[in-house]
Amino acid sequence: MSPDFVASDCRPGPVILLGLGFTTRRLARLLLLRGISSYAIARQRSRFRDLVAAGLRVEEPEICAQKALPANSVLIHTIPPLPPDENENLRKLILGLKPRRIIYISSTSVYGNHIVVDARTAAEPSEEKGQRRVEEENWIARNAGSSLILRPAAIYGPGRGVHVRIKEGRSSRAAGTAMVSRVHVDDLAALLLAGVESELEGAWPVADDLPCSTDAITAWCRHLIGQSQTAAPAEPIRIAGRQVNGRDIRDFLRVSFAYPSYYEGILASLAEIPVP
Repeated sequence: MSPDFVASDCRPGPVILLGLGFTTRRLARLLLLRGISSYAIARQRSRFRDLVAAGLRVEEPEICAQKALPANSVLIHTIPPLPPDENENLRKLILGLKPRRIIYISSTSVYGNHIVVDARTAAEPSEEKGQRRVEEENWIARNAGSSLILRPAAIYGPGRGVHVRIKEGRSSRAAGTAMVSRVHVDDLAALLLAGVESELEGAWPVADDLPCSTDAITAWCRHLIGQSQTAAPAEPIRIAGRQVNGRDIRDFLRVSFAYPSYYEGILASLAEIPVP
């Protein structure tokens, strides 16, 4: 599969982050380090004092229209589909910002019952959550001059993942031997940064190189942290598997993952103090 547009060497215009969550807070730091003019639309501006101090301009969604955020920007859209009325308001906000390019963080839920996925796998959602994701992807493709869709596997990192529950002594109801793909939050942020600095289009799955079952990663984390195996939950949630090959977009954008497997990623996550 060939990319619709090749990477660009040009300095990107301003970037607007629609939402400041687990992934986009990491991305914001990368943007600021690169000297890219960056804004964010997020509630409770006081929660992000560290990023504001570093140069990120954060505006509440209710007043951002009056603030005249820069048009012709690259918009990073991270918000999952909302109830219809709220989603319509969100779309009006996006159109009012007049971005030249939208990068949307979608989900592998769009692949439905496919258990082996790569860049050629069609989106065939089997549940409402995946269908609504596809609808948002399609709306973005119709309304953006340029768009890039990332469909990440399970996102983990400092403060999020099975290693956190185990370290905190909390039991997990998740179980299963089916293979599951994951991606470290910093690697996803690095791909987003590369997407900002390129004109690549299309929809792409994102994952590291080592799928692993929930049972296996749980056992490894317990061994790593030094916890003995606890009794299985009375009614475990069996995790459906999906093996995701995410190498194509990494090759096109020339991004090498810092954490190609959960081994490196979980070790690094446990060593880092999460940002509150």
